[in-house]
Amino acid sequence: QVQLQKSGPGLVKPSQTLSLTCTVSGGSITTRYYFSSWIRQPPGKGLEWMGGIRYDGNTYYSPSLKSHTSISRDTSKNQFSLQLSSVTPEDTAVYYCAGGGLGYVEIWGQGTLVTVSS
Repeated sequence: QVQLQKSGPGLVKPSQTLSLTCTVSGGSITTRYYFSSWIRQPPGKGLEWMGGIRYDGNTYYSPSLKSHTSISRDTSKNQFSLQLSSVTPEDTAVYYCAGGGLGYVEIWGQGTLVTVSS
C-alpha cells in the first residue's frame, strides 16, 4: 500500500520560501504513469491543485502559482518536494501531497497546516 509522509515547517514568515517534502513508501514515484501532486486548501476555501511531477520528471504547474512554485524530486529517496517562494499570508493553508495519475488522485498524504505569519 502506498503511503505518503510529508515533512516541513508549520510556520513561515512572509516573503520567505515555504518548503515541504513528501516521502513515498510502498511504491515508486518513477513507476510508469505515476504522478505526484501538491494540493492545498486555504482556511474556509476549496482544494487547489498547485502542481506536480510526472514519473519521468516532467513538471506541471497551476498557471496561477507557476511564477513562484517549484516542484522537484529525489528518486534515490523516493521523495518529491515543493518550494513556494515569496509567500504571503494568503498562502496559509493545509498542504497535501498526493499520488495517482495526471488529472486524478488515488492516494492522499496527511494534511499539514502551514501558516504564513510574522
